[in-house]
Amino acid sequence: QVQLVESGGGLVQPGGSLRLSCAASGITFSLYSLGWYRQAPGKQRELVGTITSGANTNYADSVKGRFTISRDNAKNTVYLQMNSLKPEDTAVYYCNAQYSSKYWGQGTQVTVSS
Repeated sequence: QVQLVESGGGLVQPGGSLRLSCAASGITFSLYSLGWYRQAPGKQRELVGTITSGANTNYADSVKGRFTISRDNAKNTVYLQMNSLKPEDTAVYYCNAQYSSKYWGQGTQVTVSS
């Protein structure tokens, strides 16, 4: 059974930082491209960024220079380091794993507010 479990969300003030983690099980993690997505209330889910099996990364323009995706294949975990957070970053953040199939985590809430 495939599971993706996000953690690390919470409430943070504008300008602050958070690191999200997504731990995977039931897949050959190193083969998968991984992504982080987010969905704000009343909006469609949008791509935040991706990291390939070869550790190449790609980011949405809205987070470029502030967010960093990394992966640890030994721990079957992908990370999203978020710095200089803004209120518009408030959303539920989801991780995604894609190779032969696509899998989603359950999401973790990030709220940026003073």
